[in-house]
Amino acid sequence: MKFGFDIDDTLINLRGYAFTIYNKKLNRNLAQDVFDALKTVEIHEPFGLTNVEGKEMWNTLREEIYFSECPPYPDAVETLLELKEQGHEIYYITARPGEHGERTMNWMKKQGFPVDDDKFYCGMKDHEKVKIIEELGLDFYFDDKPGVLDTLSGGSLRVVVRDQSYNRHLHGERLLHWKELKELLSSEEK
Repeated sequence: MKFGFDIDDTLINLRGYAFTIYNKKLNRNLAQDVFDALKTVEIHEPFGLTNVEGKEMWNTLREEIYFSECPPYPDAVETLLELKEQGHEIYYITARPGEHGERTMNWMKKQGFPVDDDKFYCGMKDHEKVKIIEELGLDFYFDDKPGVLDTLSGGSLRVVVRDQSYNRHLHGERLLHWKELKELLSSEEK
């Protein structure tokens, strides 16, 4: 089978990691429950930043957020390695800026994710991401972003929502933890 994965906030805890960096840089100590209650992808609001200030801060810290110690979600690496060992194809489709493509791919490899260079897509807008997902003929696709998930439906593609506080309004299959993938796949075989 062909499996497609978004990266940020699907396989790695990018926003959670960025939230800790914001706390440090802004000399704040906002608790985890503040982060867990966010209803937006953007994380700047609890810090009292405007949209413009939030975007500027993210862009200023992008290097540190993307390429330092951002942790994969528990069992994400192991789950994808197991899929690869079982002979499944693994595709990564991320809307991260294209100039970060090669470094992102190398960073993912360093974290232990099974990455084939020809199955790594980076640097597209959401509508372009949807087109790539459809053209690849994936069996499963995992993402967190409502703007992408809302536009994927129909056909044989099985779309799975990687649970986040800002996407709980979406209907459909949901993954809370990567250990749940085996159960989800066993329901496919029935």
